[in-house]
Amino acid sequence: MWSLQVFTVFAFAYVASGQFELPNPWTWRCVPQEGKDSVCVKELVTATTSGTSSNAACKITCGKYGPLWPKPKSAKIGNEVQYFLPSAVSENIVASEADKALVVQAVEIFKDNLNAYHPGYKKRQVVWRSRDGAKFIELRVSIEIEGPSQSHLTLDVSDEQYSLFVETLPSSSITNATIRAKTFFGARHGLETLSQLIDYEEAENSLMIVNSADIADQPSFTYRGLLLDTSRNYISVDSIKRTLDAMAANKLNTFHWHITDSHSFPMVLKSLPKMAYYGSYSDRDLYQPEDIRNLVVYGRVRGVRVLPEFDAPAHVGSGWEWGPQEGLGELTVCYKQEPWQEYCVEPPCGQLNIANENIYPVLGKIYKEMVELFGPIDMFHFGGDEVNLNCWNSSEEIVNYMSSNRVDRSADSFYGQWSIFQNRAYDLLTEANNNLPVPGILWTSHLTEKGRTTRFLDKNKYIIQIWSTGTDPLIKELLENKFRVIFSNYDAWYLDCGLGAWVGDGHNWCSPYKEWQAVYDNSPNKIALNLSSTVDLSLILGGEAALWSEQVDSESVDVRLWPRGSALGERLWSDPDHDWRDAEYRMVNHRQRLVKRGVQADRLQPEWCHQNEGLCYINKA
Repeated sequence: MWSLQVFTVFAFAYVASGQFELPNPWTWRCVPQEGKDSVCVKELVTATTSGTSSNAACKITCGKYGPLWPKPKSAKIGNEVQYFLPSAVSENIVASEADKALVVQAVEIFKDNLNAYHPGYKKRQVVWRSRDGAKFIELRVSIEIEGPSQSHLTLDVSDEQYSLFVETLPSSSITNATIRAKTFFGARHGLETLSQLIDYEEAENSLMIVNSADIADQPSFTYRGLLLDTSRNYISVDSIKRTLDAMAANKLNTFHWHITDSHSFPMVLKSLPKMAYYGSYSDRDLYQPEDIRNLVVYGRVRGVRVLPEFDAPAHVGSGWEWGPQEGLGELTVCYKQEPWQEYCVEPPCGQLNIANENIYPVLGKIYKEMVELFGPIDMFHFGGDEVNLNCWNSSEEIVNYMSSNRVDRSADSFYGQWSIFQNRAYDLLTEANNNLPVPGILWTSHLTEKGRTTRFLDKNKYIIQIWSTGTDPLIKELLENKFRVIFSNYDAWYLDCGLGAWVGDGHNWCSPYKEWQAVYDNSPNKIALNLSSTVDLSLILGGEAALWSEQVDSESVDVRLWPRGSALGERLWSDPDHDWRDAEYRMVNHRQRLVKRGVQADRLQPEWCHQNEGLCYINKA
């Protein structure tokens, strides 16, 4: 008899709708845990159950921080929801005209993110149809920018703090959400947080928002970056846009674009068209000037600066072959030289020919166009790592140059020539930037080894990006010498690690794989304090995860970046004093949200774990 009754229910659902719509026998209840955040517990609906709640409704109201990622500095979130439709969202903007133009675009992104929560969004089958008897509210969003207009991120000036207050008056059909910030960038972060207090409610075929919230928030670090290499393999413009979208969802603010290398030169320059002509993989694998300008604007509206890197004097080759035919001589040395293991860290080798003065006018033209394409810039990345002295020493032209300048060929002499090149490059960049100096970023290298940094580099001009391990004593030396630093230690924040070697066999050089837990627990401040308890933490600007693209392209970039990039986002925004375990439930839920928004983020756990919080632990520590 029981089976017949169930069959009858199933049949009725099919006849009524034209497809099977099974009634949900489950409800979720927010349950406190001793010493931990609350969890959503899945329970069977019975005849005595009251106040049923969907999994989504439970998650946006449960726990100290609800569904928010990265977690804010302080938050108080209501435990009830109000239903509304996207058509019932209105906004009021109080800001300067310049900021208002940006906010209008940010609001459109906000509304699109709300539509993305609908299950039919990906198939473009979004139909918002209210259920009979449903009670909907109007969502009024007020955005107030109190400070002077600032339409571009700057390293020292930008204020990204915001406050968000959500209130539903008793017996009212209106929910007010008020965002206050000093800059557009803070206001944009507030909109992102508001979008995370909203989700789709299946039973009502509508959106729902928490009935109240009081949030005050600001970042722990001013530089929160993600590097993407587009030279080893070309990454499409659409893939970069998805990356910027996901960065915005995680409040990361710097897209470090490693746009060229010895492998390819995909950047089209009007003053030097032969660079891309010789250096691109094909006439489709190019970044046209309009592509770059559009991406800079696309990022800005999402609170992300697009930071250009032009890596030199190593990591050059493809695209530089045209020097002799133009009467400029060889602009590079040891390009594609074999055996490559003797001249570089990976094929193809190539370094600038420091004996050829013609490299400097060429660099000047490159910098000028990059400033125009990416500007206004508040910093510039010079690369500057992995110079191989054997490469320079194998060039007869450079050997003769050293001899004619009465410079011996010791390692220290070569480093001296390298520092001369770097200082000239800095001056060329400044000239290209209308004689306005900006900080230059350099990777740790032979120039920054023990005792060398202060000899060869000016702390007022350069920021050092650390890519060695988190136990490197150089970190202490750099901070004691008052250099500003950005952390990218490869033992936690290199996202290409853990794959099979692409030259040879076994695993690649920086294995093992850096799981999201390792990314999350990598604290720049703790690393510095472990090395010295007296360092000035204000010199730590922040950090950046790097994805080098030897084994990634447009088809796989999302899964390599996300949701590990989300772990980076919370570390750099919130700098939590706990480890990944206290963030796990929110992380798993946030990954689901990224997928709804079109980011092909990697799966972390079975769906069962998402629906049964607290039951997929390894231990209770």
